[in-house]
Amino acid sequence: MKKLLETVELEYTFQFKLRKVNAIVPAGFKPFFNNLPIDPYMKGKYRSRRLSRFTFEGEELIKLPHGYLYQSNQYNPLVGNLKREFAELEDGLVQLDIFQQLIMAFADFCHLHPEAEIGVHQIRTSCSPNNFGNPAPEGIHQDGTDFIGIFSVDRDNIQGGQTHLYTAKKEKPVFNKILQPGELLLVNDHDFFHFTTPIKPVTAAQGTRDVFVLTSPSLIYD
Repeated sequence: MKKLLETVELEYTFQFKLRKVNAIVPAGFKPFFNNLPIDPYMKGKYRSRRLSRFTFEGEELIKLPHGYLYQSNQYNPLVGNLKREFAELEDGLVQLDIFQQLIMAFADFCHLHPEAEIGVHQIRTSCSPNNFGNPAPEGIHQDGTDFIGIFSVDRDNIQGGQTHLYTAKKEKPVFNKILQPGELLLVNDHDFFHFTTPIKPVTAAQGTRDVFVLTSPSLIYD
């Protein structure tokens, strides 16, 4: 699995790293972002989302039963203490070699237990000249998990969307970068807060930002 990862541009000893997953061509994911249901828990209808959880049996990726996402309001002041239910990732996406390689890369870097659960959030944030998109409406936050991975799939006709990491909410960010397609940012959620700035279109057309957010534990419950 380690051969899938190549350090690019930045590498820190603060328990977060920016990686490039060599084997993955992000364009292979793009068709599956055009059929994402609107996130019913966010106002503005600018965010679309699916969610599934997985584990490994040896080298085989196993999709686990459907469940609901739960975070306390300590971590999510907007929709904390609420059981949120999202549509599952499409089977065609899960069966892609590049999808399975992405999950393996995340598990390998984080040295996850062989039976650890991994939550995979497939998220599109949209924007237009009259409606900017907010990838992190809860503000600077932690997710309440152990490890987070943010994999950039596509940026189409947008500006903004810089990802920040902080050691404390009131401190300056220790990391500040627009994640380019193919880049995977891995973060220890115990040590850092994260945030992504709003996006707006470059031209008068709609703009989109497509990402996978991976977490372990999954924060998904039966």
